[in-house]
Amino acid sequence: MIDKIIKRDGRIVPFKREKITLAILQAAISVGGRDRATAEKVTDDVIAMLESLESKQSYPNVEEVQDLVEKCLIERGHAKTAKAYIIYRYEHALKRLGKQSLTYSSDNIPYQKLWLALSWGVDHNCISLDQIATIIKKDRYRDLIEASEDFYQNEVDDAVRLIMERIDNIKIIIIAGPSSSGKTTTTIKIRDILKDKGYKLVTLNVDNYYFDLKDQPKDPYGDYDYETPQAIDLNLINRHLKDLIEGKTVPVPFYNFKTGNREGISQELALGNREILLIDSLHGLYDEMTSGVPDTVKFKLYIETLSQIKDRKNIYVRWADVRMLRRMVRDMQFRNYSPKQTVAHWHYVRRSELRYIVSRLQKAHFVVNSFLAYELPIMKHRLGHLFSKFIEEFKKEPEREDALSRVQRVSEMFSEIPAWEDESVIPPRSVLREFIGGSEYTY
Repeated sequence: MIDKIIKRDGRIVPFKREKITLAILQAAISVGGRDRATAEKVTDDVIAMLESLESKQSYPNVEEVQDLVEKCLIERGHAKTAKAYIIYRYEHALKRLGKQSLTYSSDNIPYQKLWLALSWGVDHNCISLDQIATIIKKDRYRDLIEASEDFYQNEVDDAVRLIMERIDNIKIIIIAGPSSSGKTTTTIKIRDILKDKGYKLVTLNVDNYYFDLKDQPKDPYGDYDYETPQAIDLNLINRHLKDLIEGKTVPVPFYNFKTGNREGISQELALGNREILLIDSLHGLYDEMTSGVPDTVKFKLYIETLSQIKDRKNIYVRWADVRMLRRMVRDMQFRNYSPKQTVAHWHYVRRSELRYIVSRLQKAHFVVNSFLAYELPIMKHRLGHLFSKFIEEFKKEPEREDALSRVQRVSEMFSEIPAWEDESVIPPRSVLREFIGGSEYTY
């Protein structure tokens, strides 16, 4: 029996059969398969071959296991799954070498938006963590809040201006972007402006189209990877989109997040006069999400926290770290999910973002920058005291290297700024309220 495996860095760690099955299943799901039993059979093949090759002087290494997974998939006739597995493996090899991803490149970066954000930061003396600390020290934090909120509202107004230029042809507005970028608040603001102009947004809640939790892959820690577009019943949602655009009524399913199952119907939905269908989804720009509808009737909006703030090492604060902090607060307050669980799950979030979300940014008609230059001191107040503990805990878990690197980086960032405790200064319609609570909007 194989009980140990050698990692790439030479460490010997416990061998976990479930990790092989999960990797195979994730590759299968990415190409439309969901059969766990088949993944288990391929795992059996891999382990049988490992045991036949095992040397008494050595344990198998990670590369050997992955080579055998590819071999067994191909031999069993699962060529598409094998290809997806090979691509995923190659992506990770590029990441370890610090090289450019196959799916995420500099071509995806909205440089014009970054220049505008940087220009705004220069004008308001907040292009570094040190400058933000100085603003607080000089009692100008409320001024920064007001300026930041104005910046974000101008972004929303510009998006609506473009929508109105095409309003006669638009049947669907898609609001997409990575986790915790502020899609929901942006959606509400756009909805309210369009309502004043005589148009109504009718929401199709994509969350109701999730597959049952029993059909989602679960890792050895009991965590589910529900971040990919394949976690959603794409065939059903496309059929419903096509019917809605054609003027038909569709029965929208109801997904019960407490039980993890689709249970009955949430509503009968149809589009009336001057009504536009709204899709607010992580994966709104993923082609297969809306392939049943022609592009000519879609308006695609992308939301991201395009921070242009640097730390004392002259390194930009990562957009994904800003969003992770937002999600930690939101999960803790509204989803009964601990901050540590959010960090541990974040590698699934990032993997899906880079493959299915960020890589499609250029498909958007407009990008909204939802970063607020004042939000990091608020997050430090909410979360800063947790990170030293997280660092020590993740150091003891060899499989949590990704989480460890994130909490170490955020901890260093927090060390450069003071915490801000008084949240009453944050406007009730701020995008930040989506995460910290106290919003006038209903989410």
